[in-house]
Amino acid sequence: MTSHMSTSSKRLIIGISGASGVAHGVRLLELLRPTDIETHLVMSKAAEMTLAYETDYTAAQVRALADVSHANADVGAGPASGSFRSLGMIEAPCSIRSMSEIATGVTSGLLTRAADVMLKERRRLVLMVRETPLHAGHLRNLTQLAELGAIIAPPIPAFYPRPETIHAMVDHTIGRMLDLFDINLGTVERWREDDGKKPPILKPVAGSKQSG
Repeated sequence: MTSHMSTSSKRLIIGISGASGVAHGVRLLELLRPTDIETHLVMSKAAEMTLAYETDYTAAQVRALADVSHANADVGAGPASGSFRSLGMIEAPCSIRSMSEIATGVTSGLLTRAADVMLKERRRLVLMVRETPLHAGHLRNLTQLAELGAIIAPPIPAFYPRPETIHAMVDHTIGRMLDLFDINLGTVERWREDDGKKPPILKPVAGSKQSG
């Protein structure tokens, strides 16, 4: 892998909040584990609850995937300071509560404090916001974050690769998030980039008006 920064700063902070879609954060850690990117995980208590609902992983197993795991209550940990160098941070997924705390700068734990640090240090902050529909208050906070420099990247799956499993959809989505840090782990099927394939054509469903 191409060197991005000096060894001491080749770190990526991974946040996992309590929104649905914790598989994205877990898979992100799995994909980065064999690389030379040092991962620092911050997981909220709500994330641990969602983990139990949506996956077969325990919180301890997810923490073990990271190079370093920090308690959300530890606001004195490295990622709470701007002097702690890193490539940036991905929150996967990002709950509305977490997003709102980051937007206002009123942070309640290390998860949102680390994200606030990314903004003040002008480092890359990617928020995989997981909520729908969004009301005007949500949208105002998201606009505020975009103006502050955050990248708002809801985990919306791409269908042009014709994924056959949820696993494939998650891998592609996570790959696109890592693209934002110039990290390519081979999980993204690039649009007409490699072999000049024609765009995939959606076939009509049997019994639909189009198929008749």
